[in-house]
Amino acid sequence: MSSARAYAEQRAGDVTFAVRTPGRAYGHRARTPVRSASVVKAMLLVAYLNHRTVRGRPLRRSDLKLLSPMVRWSNNIAATRVRNVVGNSALAALARRAGMRRFRTAASWGDSVVDASDQTKLFLRIDRLVVRRHRATAMRLLHRIVRSQRWGIARARPQGWALYFKGGWGDGDGEVDHQVALLRRGGLRVAVAIMTTANPSHAYGKETLRGVARRLLRALRPDSVPR
Repeated sequence: MSSARAYAEQRAGDVTFAVRTPGRAYGHRARTPVRSASVVKAMLLVAYLNHRTVRGRPLRRSDLKLLSPMVRWSNNIAATRVRNVVGNSALAALARRAGMRRFRTAASWGDSVVDASDQTKLFLRIDRLVVRRHRATAMRLLHRIVRSQRWGIARARPQGWALYFKGGWGDGDGEVDHQVALLRRGGLRVAVAIMTTANPSHAYGKETLRGVARRLLRALRPDSVPR
């Protein structure tokens, strides 16, 4: 935490982050509100799979044609269609279930308000927030983000830990570059959220994400037991 905090403070832009295990939580300005951009698509995924018209039936090809682009390559049109199905009320209800205290919806899903602390609450048990029938599908999508978007935390993934994550980068100009992730090994879990705003460029924001993640996660090894 000390190394990640020192690194964040010398980077341009504004950087906040949080780390959460089942027993403890750590953070650096972790309750600072930021615009969600595409990280809210993870919440849209959960809300859709739990929707009353979806939760009790097998997923159809049409469902996967909607969810896979939204999550795996962050398609915005698909996200808008999902939000139109579930509504902002479903996102607010999910936030309450996850214990997220500062989440706020907006007319545009990308303008939803999130913070690093709340996002680690969500991701630490994101699979358990999905109806059991569709849990494996949700985690498979978050695990299989396309190669071209596997920067930041994905470049710092410790050996032996499975990674499930979602990023958000606004218009790609560096104004918003976020990532939220769950790392899992057997029954062990670590959630990480890194939020950056006002970066000089998208490339700079991606490097900040990688630098913070590498410092936060470098002590995790195949035999580590996080506290």
